[in-house]
Amino acid sequence: MNAMRTPTPDPVPLLSALRQALGDAAVRCPSADEPLLAHLQDWRQRYRGMALAVVSPASTEEVAAVVRLCAAHGTGIVPQGGNTSLVGGAVPDESGQQIVLSLQRLNRVLDIDPLNLSMTVQAGCVLAQVQDAARAEGLLFPLSLASEGSCTIGGVLATNAGGTQVLRYGMARELCLGLEVVTAQGEIWRELKALRKDNSGYDLRDLVIGSEGTLGIVTAACLKLYPQPASCLAGLLRCPDIDAATALLRLARQHLDAELTGLEAMAAYPVALTHQHLPQMAAVAHALMPAALDGSAATNAVTTATPPPPPAMLADAPWLVLLDTASPRPEAALRASLEALLAEALGQGLIDEALVSHNEAQYRAMWALREAIPMAEKLAGQMVKHDIGVPSSRIPAFLRATVPVLQQAFPGCQVVCFGHLGDGNLHFNVQGPPDMPTPAFLAAHEQAVNGIVYAQVQALSGTISAEHGIGRLKREALAEHQSPVATQWMRAIKAALDPAGTLNPRRLVP
Repeated sequence: MNAMRTPTPDPVPLLSALRQALGDAAVRCPSADEPLLAHLQDWRQRYRGMALAVVSPASTEEVAAVVRLCAAHGTGIVPQGGNTSLVGGAVPDESGQQIVLSLQRLNRVLDIDPLNLSMTVQAGCVLAQVQDAARAEGLLFPLSLASEGSCTIGGVLATNAGGTQVLRYGMARELCLGLEVVTAQGEIWRELKALRKDNSGYDLRDLVIGSEGTLGIVTAACLKLYPQPASCLAGLLRCPDIDAATALLRLARQHLDAELTGLEAMAAYPVALTHQHLPQMAAVAHALMPAALDGSAATNAVTTATPPPPPAMLADAPWLVLLDTASPRPEAALRASLEALLAEALGQGLIDEALVSHNEAQYRAMWALREAIPMAEKLAGQMVKHDIGVPSSRIPAFLRATVPVLQQAFPGCQVVCFGHLGDGNLHFNVQGPPDMPTPAFLAAHEQAVNGIVYAQVQALSGTISAEHGIGRLKREALAEHQSPVATQWMRAIKAALDPAGTLNPRRLVP
């Protein structure tokens, strides 16, 4: 006898109720005339789903109303900000039965308190908009990502995003003082407190941050600000190997302390991908860069001339390190500290060539090369992606243990390695051999590649996801590589706060 099937709920009553609550314009159904692909396909173009509707509420109260209606109809909700997730965490599945809840209309800066160094914004504010609002008050919101022109604060907090200045300012969690959240039951939890000290019970704010929309929907946040630095300088440094780059990190901390805001490492191959797939951008960046300081001039000040750097500086570097600094001191004082660091690093053989920015255009040109790598990767084709983290001191050991094994197991593959050396987070991606189409390589070998990479991460007490999150891509891997107790706790928390599984179903929680 066949098992009795539960009939599929008729979607029409839910859509009618949503239109009545929000208005017709706020409820859009995918169709041939309006495919809504921007909401249904992820940035990497790996996942493409189908939604019952894309719903765009204009207030927290409307978000709560949508959640209550979906809960009453047994319909899953996929919260979505800028849809920049790299792990398939913000697009619906293929069933066509989920609602995409877009928060892009909740896009107002609500308050800035310069004395308290805080600001309150709605979840749909784009990160660059928040940075600009802080800058207009002479302040700094330091979170910086390659996707800052499109990612939203709600998504940034839901994934506990990291970015390029974690070394100095911490992850998104460290930059959030309070939250407003809609629960799975459609209730509103308002804790937009601009407090740095609040020891009254469980830290529910930190529970929501990084939960990827599975425990509640962030609708507003109170954020931590800093004074705008008086000076910023960047250095692009050529290192002979990853051991030298890691030793450079220690030396930089000794010389610069809190003025060291970021230290990024780039192996030769991702830099080559940028030149191959984004040549015009690379050429503009090269033209803006200053002259190089080499070992023969280790004790001299960096020249102020600005010809393009020698091709070998970028084309042949085993490792490039982008060192970022910011200070309340005048630029001359910061430059003196940076040049002292470079002189010692040259003397120790940790670097053999260096470029230091002399103006904002040069500073941005150096960062442009680093931030172009993800787009160059995308243009090169899909890869087996990893966002791993190990203690910075163990990065050389990780690479020595992992890269040869991958190259032996998959002859002709290329490792695309770059990322945040300062905080131990590497984007360690594997491109298939030239004679194998990228979809075929992923289908045949992704699981085996992951097994090799994650085994080494685990052996070095690392993490399989340092900043991108778990989403759909790494959900099963998380269960394999975290302790059973951690998995039990995650499931228990999800069951307690969202027993019906309404919020971002089948994401994050193993």
